[in-house]
Amino acid sequence: MSNLTKDSRIYIAGHRGMVGSAIVRKLKKEGYTNLITATSSELDLRNQADTEDFVKTNRPDAVIIAAARVGGILANNSYPWQFLYDNLMIEANLIKAAHECDVNNLVFLGSSCIYPKEALQPLKESYLLTGPLERTNEWYAIAKISGIKMCQALNKQYGRSYMSLMPTNLYGPEDNFDLKTSHVLPAMIRKFHEATENGNQTVNVWGSGKPMREFLHVDDLAEATVFFLENEIDSENDLINIGTGKDITIKQLAELIQRITGHEGEINWDSSKPDGTMRKLMDVNVASELGWTAKIKLEDGIRETYRWFLENVESIKEVKMAD
Repeated sequence: MSNLTKDSRIYIAGHRGMVGSAIVRKLKKEGYTNLITATSSELDLRNQADTEDFVKTNRPDAVIIAAARVGGILANNSYPWQFLYDNLMIEANLIKAAHECDVNNLVFLGSSCIYPKEALQPLKESYLLTGPLERTNEWYAIAKISGIKMCQALNKQYGRSYMSLMPTNLYGPEDNFDLKTSHVLPAMIRKFHEATENGNQTVNVWGSGKPMREFLHVDDLAEATVFFLENEIDSENDLINIGTGKDITIKQLAELIQRITGHEGEINWDSSKPDGTMRKLMDVNVASELGWTAKIKLEDGIRETYRWFLENVESIKEVKMAD
């Protein structure tokens, strides 16, 4: 990895999503001037031939894979085929094209859901494939595990130094606030905002509120991505957890968002709905030892995200899943 300069050609796949757009912002802030992007209408990453042609034509010095189909428990449960197929195709096509075009620098972004449901806490990188996955998002997890293994296979067989970063639950500007497909934090922001606007109506929240979750601001992930792209890392550290190392209960999260949005109504916990994994706390010692730690405090990050939501509430896109 590394040997990049400020005019190196860097392709950010998924540049219009929450993660990709944050990475673009960070790269520009750091002075990188030769960023390569393509919208989904310009390039369908699920198409192998088109993806290979794009990489061959543009000849990037680095590839960052932030493109993915993402969503919460409801979306994963409702669209298992799309979550498995789309993510497998996107990552396989990009990793293969990068390798065949001799791209030396590649960062693949995954998710903490790759770890077993009953794994010891906090989750260490070494826990991968040591037990069954959480059933509500196993489709997405299996796809992401496959991406990690593709990178590791190329590293082992061809001497590549492709890296996989596994962020914990993300939030921030450009998040998906559609109640049918979003993750818990942006869904709560929207629910509490709309309930407040409608006379402090009761807010219904899935589950018991007891599960614990860790949340990372997307700008922290962007900083981590650029940090590990720029620095040469030992080949043994080709899978690195990216998180804060701190978690809170879903109940505490709801109460925090309730306070930030000014909601003064009741919260109703729907225990008939699934909780998902009871705890998913990342062990971030490897990232810390290599020189990177998260900086944005959760309350500060949620307040900033809520401000962005208010500024864009009329134009926020509601992502619709394909049939």
